[in-house]
Amino acid sequence: MEILYLMIICSVSLAVIFLIIFIIGAKKGQFEDDESPAVRILFDDEKKTEEEEETETLKEDRKE
Repeated sequence: MEILYLMIICSVSLAVIFLIIFIIGAKKGQFEDDESPAVRILFDDEKKTEEEEETETLKEDRKE
């Protein structure tokens, strides 16, 4: 029976710790921007630099 009390105390303590961490994260704005990560994948990548294009061209030439 004593182990049951110990397990209840540990479970409640762990739940309180997670709740405190969640509240701290919410106050710091961790969960405010939930729209942009889902939409970010739809945008095109930035233009490649000339060096990246040259290295890709060299890699393709070597394959041939």
